[in-house]
Amino acid sequence: MINISETSNPTAISGAEANPRWNAEVVKEIYDLPFNDLLFRAHTVHRANFDPNTVQLSRLLSIKTGGCPEDCGYCSQSARYPTGLKSSKLMEVERVIAEARKAKEGGATRYCLGAAWRSPKQRDLGTVIAMVQGVKALGLETCVTLGMLSPSQADSLAEAGLDYYNHNIDTSERFYKEIITTRSFADRLETLGHVRQAGIKVCSGGILGMGETVDDRIDMLVTLANLPVPPESVPINMLIPMPGSKLADAPPVDPIEFIRIIALARILMPQSHVRLTAGRTEMTDEMQALCFFAGANSIFVGDTLLTAANPGDDRDSSLLRRLGLTPMALESAE
Repeated sequence: MINISETSNPTAISGAEANPRWNAEVVKEIYDLPFNDLLFRAHTVHRANFDPNTVQLSRLLSIKTGGCPEDCGYCSQSARYPTGLKSSKLMEVERVIAEARKAKEGGATRYCLGAAWRSPKQRDLGTVIAMVQGVKALGLETCVTLGMLSPSQADSLAEAGLDYYNHNIDTSERFYKEIITTRSFADRLETLGHVRQAGIKVCSGGILGMGETVDDRIDMLVTLANLPVPPESVPINMLIPMPGSKLADAPPVDPIEFIRIIALARILMPQSHVRLTAGRTEMTDEMQALCFFAGANSIFVGDTLLTAANPGDDRDSSLLRRLGLTPMALESAE
């Protein structure tokens, strides 16, 4: 069994602010622990850094759907694949605020806005900034995902009061080119750097089930954990194969392997929110319960995630109630 002293640096387990340089070989040893030992270790880290019986609730709204020029193999919004999804115009600010108000009434503390862009045009950024300001005025945390950002665009969003910027690295650097060719892995990291430099919190994670190996999954988490400051929010998605997309026929992820990655994310990034994101419609209640025990403490609520299905409010409320989990208060979600 691996002792805490063998995991590169004890501060990685204790949740201290120092950021260790994780070694992929050591992390693989942790991943390969007997399942019960891995979950116990992850839950111990989780309990040391969070209330283990609270879950942060977010809601996601697509403010501009479809027509994206990127070729991300998993995405129904790419204009390069015959997915049948029609492109829409950027949503009106007033509608976004109205939807955010409903989300707050439903218990969400963070409201996330997603646009299918390679990067935002300056003429659209002002509208997004108005959305951010309107959502913040409701007392909600704000998050947007708009593609790649320049330093000046990140600064403008920061001045508007944006709390989080989502930009997933998706997978390992090695496997990345098998899924996306229209932007590089380095492009992803560059945008994360611009976001961090602007003073915005980072939301970045990846997707499991695209044909990657276990080592690719581990490398993805090591990359995130070894950033100068790890992401405050780490979404872990289980691929939902989209008809017409490059990965439409991808086989499902093994549930135990998925839970192992949740546990590993918690151990490597003790103070980050680890979010169960896409794919929860295909997870049993028991699988989700084990993910929560392993350290997941954030979910998206609502019927849809951009263009994908998501468990409805009734199912989520029932599950949280059965598990004795309660929504995280806003002041605790920082």
